[in-house]
Amino acid sequence: MNSIQTTKMTNFRWVICALLFCATTVNYLDRQVLSLTWKDFIAPEFHWNDSDYGTITGFFSVFYALACLFAGKFVDWMGLKKGYLWAIFIWSLGACLHAGCGWVTMQVEGLDSVAALRAVEAGSAMAVAIATLSVWLFLVCRAILALGEAGNFPAAIKVTAEYFPKKDRAFATSIFNAGASVGALAAPLTIPVLAKHFGWEMAFIIIGAIGFIWMFFWAHLYEKPEKSKHVNQAELIYVNQDDEEAVANPTAEAAKPEKTIPFLQCFKYKQTWSFVVGKFFTDGVWWFYLFWAPAYFSDQFGYESSSSMGMALIFVLYLIVTVLSIYGGYLPKLFVEKKGMGPYAGRMLAMLIFAFFPLFALFAQPLGAYSAWFPAIIIGLAGAGHQAWSANLFSTIGDMFPKSTIATITGIGAMAGGIGSLLINKGAGSLFTYAETMGDSFTFIGFEGKPAGYMIIFCICAVAYLLAWIIMKTLVPKYKPIVVDE
Repeated sequence: MNSIQTTKMTNFRWVICALLFCATTVNYLDRQVLSLTWKDFIAPEFHWNDSDYGTITGFFSVFYALACLFAGKFVDWMGLKKGYLWAIFIWSLGACLHAGCGWVTMQVEGLDSVAALRAVEAGSAMAVAIATLSVWLFLVCRAILALGEAGNFPAAIKVTAEYFPKKDRAFATSIFNAGASVGALAAPLTIPVLAKHFGWEMAFIIIGAIGFIWMFFWAHLYEKPEKSKHVNQAELIYVNQDDEEAVANPTAEAAKPEKTIPFLQCFKYKQTWSFVVGKFFTDGVWWFYLFWAPAYFSDQFGYESSSSMGMALIFVLYLIVTVLSIYGGYLPKLFVEKKGMGPYAGRMLAMLIFAFFPLFALFAQPLGAYSAWFPAIIIGLAGAGHQAWSANLFSTIGDMFPKSTIATITGIGAMAGGIGSLLINKGAGSLFTYAETMGDSFTFIGFEGKPAGYMIIFCICAVAYLLAWIIMKTLVPKYKPIVVDE
């Protein structure tokens, strides 16, 4: 044992974390292509309004929610290596398929060019038919995208639980979860440019193809820590420090496999419902910012996503999210190591702190009257709060549940988050269309028309995290891990 302890520890767990980061970045790039192209490139061709886009984003959330319900169980059953490969293959294929929606629409409607699509009279029966058909085509593509993307977080969280001890998991999660904001950060600098110079179809194809490249690295680098040739015994001891038996005999396999909690039995635990509440109330907020921010700056300030100012606003927004959220997982580590708190108690305290960040959203619309930079910065701060919150929320699963069930619980929570996202995105689209139609007669705390609609949604986003934290703390006031009877 002494020779093991004096051997320099490898750090291959961070290579794996980097792969998770890249997968999450690609995940969010694929998700962002539509939000950065629909308003200025796609809507004029297909005659969409906000409600049409809200339907697509909302039902993407439904597809994602349903897929998440089973994705975790699929990953637990298939295994991380094959399960993750299947997930990214399916979502990359779905991303590329979006490019064919325009061609199919033209064939069905008997039109021979994009110019002919655009030339159809707005509000005519043909325009309605084009909008309806194209929405359905995009829904099919979004369903395939959602089916694959649902596997990302259950797989990534399970990998984190395999490769990191509990005290490091939130930090590792915050790193790979930062891929969400990095993907959103890279998106406005690349996607509108691709769409402007090569067409929106090529933007979907080029971004979607990146996932196929990732598959090569995952297939060649990932193995369980105890089987990986890149992990030495010193690193294995560190990874398994929460397991006293593993520390005593780090190179040995467990005497018998860990028992998995049956799917339906998961719902009898308050710990499951705590995670479900955290995801339901807050995931939709992040997805609203992700899906609607480009349209918001175009609607309210006239900055198209392909304009220099439009790209700068979205870039700065997600730069703030990226820089600040990376420290979200480090805060509970400080509480554990410096304050002597338990991992769960430190995580919940950190989440309470982060729950106050989204309150900044209350000032986005009022300060937008002075400059578009104010809502960009404010939404960035609120988004950073979400990402930090999310990193710690995911890590509560590893605190409470056996490793064999982590992906299943993650999938259940992601389903709840998808349902919450459906409500806020479909609701926002319908609200914005209604508010725009009503004009000055639609008011809310001093705002009229569509700005009033945005103010309503910002208010909902602002209070969601504190409400979620209170319910979670009520359900699981203290650390209480799930013990599976043999």
